[in-house]
Amino acid sequence: MYVLPEKLRAELKKPLGELHESFRNIDVGDSFLITVGDVTTRNALEHGLKPDISIIDNRIQRRDSDHEFNDTATIIRSTNPPGTITEDLWNSIKKAIDGARAGERFMIVVDGEEDLAVLPSILMAPADTVILYGQPDEGVVLVRAIETRKRAEELIKNFEEA
Repeated sequence: MYVLPEKLRAELKKPLGELHESFRNIDVGDSFLITVGDVTTRNALEHGLKPDISIIDNRIQRRDSDHEFNDTATIIRSTNPPGTITEDLWNSIKKAIDGARAGERFMIVVDGEEDLAVLPSILMAPADTVILYGQPDEGVVLVRAIETRKRAEELIKNFEEA
């Protein structure tokens, strides 16, 4: 398990990719698509995007959400306490990526917190992957995995192992 050290918290509040105010100008083309976060996933679906993988925790800005997702993706359940990246989350993302490459869509429902799932998603996703995640009170961040992989590796190296 990786634990987010206090010294990285401020760094991870900065967008890892292109910040967009809304979904209006987002074009993911034919890219493999991963969404992280309840609001981001809901907005993607409402804008006609069909994520190959969605990662949610049924919480919005630390508050419980009762939003129902009208999606036909296969559900994978994972456990990941706040401020961590557990082996269970890594394995769930890996399983979803393997299955999605074969044409199935997945929604990973996290018991805990999904915020840091962006990092393992970047590291394990196919090169043509676009990852969308929310930037609270600012918009949505579009990350191209191939362009951000080295940065994600650097960040993970600075996590504490438990």
